[in-house]
Amino acid sequence: MNGRSPVRASRARFNGRSQNTVSFRTQTRAFGPVSNTIILIVLACLLGLLYLTQVTKANAYGYQINDLKDHKSALKLENENLKVAAARLQSLDRVQNSAQAKALVATTPSDTVAN
Repeated sequence: MNGRSPVRASRARFNGRSQNTVSFRTQTRAFGPVSNTIILIVLACLLGLLYLTQVTKANAYGYQINDLKDHKSALKLENENLKVAAARLQSLDRVQNSAQAKALVATTPSDTVAN
């Protein structure tokens, strides 16, 4: 041999200034125009489905709210009717138990007066 080892000989190739012993290759993978179009269509469909689910949920809650409002108004009307009936029934008891009603004298029916 000429005094050089094989490892030393392989290193001698890269002894130059500003030279790396390891080279890296960057591989960029890009989608083509067809793939980009398909991806955009799929994303648009997903956004559309998300929008539709939110709208249908809002509509369902709207129907429930309207039903509850109708039920509330029916209960209010029934409450008012019950208050009027309670007041009517209590007024008869009050009149009968009042001091003026107790001071009244019972009358006996008399004969009719003929002209």
